[in-house]
Order: sequence, then structure tokens, then C-alpha cells
Amino acid sequence: ETGQGGIKDITFIVKGKGAYSRMKYEGGTHRVQRVPVTEANGRIHTSTAKVIVLPEADDDINIEIKDTDIRVDVYRSTGHGGQSVNTTDSAVRITHLPTGLVVTIQDEKSQLKNKTKALSVLKARLWDLEEARRQEELSKSRRSQVQTGDRSEKIRTYNFPQDRVTDHRIGYTRHNLPGVLNGELDEFIDNLITVDQADKLQHLFETDAAAK
Repeated sequence: ETGQGGIKDITFIVKGKGAYSRMKYEGGTHRVQRVPVTEANGRIHTSTAKVIVLPEADDDINIEIKDTDIRVDVYRSTGHGGQSVNTTDSAVRITHLPTGLVVTIQDEKSQLKNKTKALSVLKARLWDLEEARRQEELSKSRRSQVQTGDRSEKIRTYNFPQDRVTDHRIGYTRHNLPGVLNGELDEFIDNLITVDQADKLQHLFETDAAAK
């Protein structure tokens, strides 16, 4: 809290099916235009609030490895100097074809145990790759939402004197400010999703056309 009846910073979690896919559109700079009760001349004061929306990390890590995505090679385990330490083909080398990751295990005398261990190591490495990619996406999302907080970067304006809420990204306006402040955001979010999907389809079409 600010000590003046306001809130400087707040962090909260929104739970529910598809919560992030919808609430991510609230990320950005929100502009508020109002006449404070202390304003004797009726002048409109403008302030901004930055909103950052990030997905919650899952506790359970579940990496699926398809049989068609790996190549399994077996061979005899070797020791120092290339000497064979096993008379059977117990060593296992697994290559993950989509990423090129290679895991080799020859710790056990059992081929099955070595394969199980190799798959476990491969899953861990694939998770590391996915986590690195996810963190990079989060960083990009955070950078795009934080920006500088300048008023020119506003995504939405809440104008109290006009009872107006305008989303500048799509030029959509509603004259029901109390309702919006009470959580009636579906119209804004639905329109944002429609425009976003149309833009992505257009980009996909242009990319495909350029590749031909």
C-alpha cells in the first residue's frame, strides 16, 4: 500500500481453465483519467498502471518421447583403451532425432536397464531445453509488457468523466466503466482474441506465400 489509500504494487494468481490464454491480453500499460475529489477546478488527472501477466509454472514435469522420434543403437560396453568389458550388446545409445540429442549409457550389464536409464537422462535433457525455451518466451513477454510505462504505450484507457473504457489495440470502446472495473472483460478479451487470431493467420499466409 502507498500509505495514501492506494496500492503501489500487488501480485495475485488467477486460476481456471484457459486462465492465461485469456488474461494475457491484460498485460501492458493501463491509463486512468479521472477528477480527484481534491481537485477544486475539475481538471482531469491522468495516471497509469502497468500490468504483467505470466503463466504459473507446473510442478509436474511430463515429457513425452515418441518411439518414432528416437533411434536406439546397442553395442558392447567398452572400458579404458577400447577393451570390451561385456560379451553382450548391453550398452545403449539413444538419439533424439528432432533435436539431435544423444545419450549413451553402459553402466549396467542389462541392456534393458541401460535403455531405461538412457531414456530418463534424455527426458531430463529435453526438459532442460523446453525450460530454456519457456524462460526465453517469458522474458520476451515480460519485456513487451513492461516496456517503459510511458503513456504513449497505453493499451487501454479508463475515462471516469465519460464513463468510457477504450482498448487502443483494437479501437474498441464501451460506456460501462463500473461494469468493466467489476470484471466484465469478456467483450474486450473476445474481440482481442479474434483480432489476434486473424493477425496470426494473415502472418502465416504471408510467410507461406513468401516461401513458395
